Amino acid sequence: MIPRYSPKDIADIWTDEAKFQRWLQLEIAAVEARMEAGYVPEEALSTIKERATFKVDEILEIEKETKHDVIAFLTNVAGYVGPQSRYIHEGLTSSDVVDTCLAMQMRDAGAILIKDIEQLISILAKRAVEFKYTIEMGRTHGIHAEPTTFGLKLLLWHEEMKRNLERMQHAVKNVSVGKISGAVGTYQHLSPDIEAAVCHKLGLEPSSISTQILQRDRHAEFATTMAIVAASIEKFSVELRHLQRTEVREAEEFFSKGQKGSSAMPHKRNPITFERLTGMARVVRSNAIAALENVALWHERDISHSSVERIIMPDSTTALCYMLRTFSESLETLLVYPERMKENFNTSYGLTTSQTLLLALTGKGLTREEAYRLVQRNAMESWSTKTQLRDLVLKDEDLLRHLGAEEIKELFSFENIQNKLKNNVDIIFTRNGLS
Repeated sequence: MIPRYSPKDIADIWTDEAKFQRWLQLEIAAVEARMEAGYVPEEALSTIKERATFKVDEILEIEKETKHDVIAFLTNVAGYVGPQSRYIHEGLTSSDVVDTCLAMQMRDAGAILIKDIEQLISILAKRAVEFKYTIEMGRTHGIHAEPTTFGLKLLLWHEEMKRNLERMQHAVKNVSVGKISGAVGTYQHLSPDIEAAVCHKLGLEPSSISTQILQRDRHAEFATTMAIVAASIEKFSVELRHLQRTEVREAEEFFSKGQKGSSAMPHKRNPITFERLTGMARVVRSNAIAALENVALWHERDISHSSVERIIMPDSTTALCYMLRTFSESLETLLVYPERMKENFNTSYGLTTSQTLLLALTGKGLTREEAYRLVQRNAMESWSTKTQLRDLVLKDEDLLRHLGAEEIKELFSFENIQNKLKNNVDIIFTRNGLS
């Protein structure tokens, strides 16, 4: 991921330095496990622990000749350890190192993502309660439908992110698995006990079965989970982009002092942050497709997945971390305009009471078809003449045969609509653990 979108704490997990440090940690853990099992002299382990180190630039230089990064790493480490290096990597295959290290990196990156998701959930909860009763026009197909509240919109996102938290926790658990089982996973030169000991030293669970590699359904679950979280952020961002449109302007991302919106038009205040997050979601989602294509490999392994994972795992974890933190900050500073929401509520001539009127008529004994015809007739006239629906209904003799004038006024009362909505909002918030 480019530096522009790379939070340092998660980007540091994916540096060459961090990767080789985990490789060294694993190799020493394997020597230690074998020493504990009686296969390595204690003095050899002491020497390895004392002398084992590496230099990234030296490894990269050696790799130019070996064309193999693990061999280049082992050659470099051996140069510092000396003769006792013969106990390093004994019985292991390269994928034992690479896959187990990748599991550690995904686990560590996943832990950061989990904390960021929890932070976003907290902000969503706070702002949902803040706007719990702030009436806003609900829209379906982009058209005014019936009233909702801005708090309900945020509560909906809060619950979605709680599901994303559960998904991420499950995915991180499933990738926090290592393997030290040799060339095709049969422990021909090691043992399951050594594998278990090494994995536990590294904070991983040993895979119950593997080939030369850990199976890529684990990695695909992690990548697709990140894609789902990114899709949620995109969903929220698209909604807020719509709400910032000039014709709507019910919410707006914070515009700081000195910020410029356009090189040509000084008046512009654009939803650039939410547009950026929308675009980044496409990257994370595309990477998930690549992870799914990595699941099917030849026989006990091939290497077609390797080049892909060197790109998609650092990029997706880093991009999603950036997205979560950026959206959290933008949501916390989001400008919300309740008065504008009320203005927009009144721009559709009371048409959003059409269902209330429909149900009142069926309650008087009309068939649904009869009631629908009477209400729709007035609704279409309201649209075309820009007249309040209530005023048209109060003049409709066919409709007045079933509902009295006072009943109709009661149905269109904003106060009554508001009170009923408030009661239902209370129920929904309580049901979802907020109040």
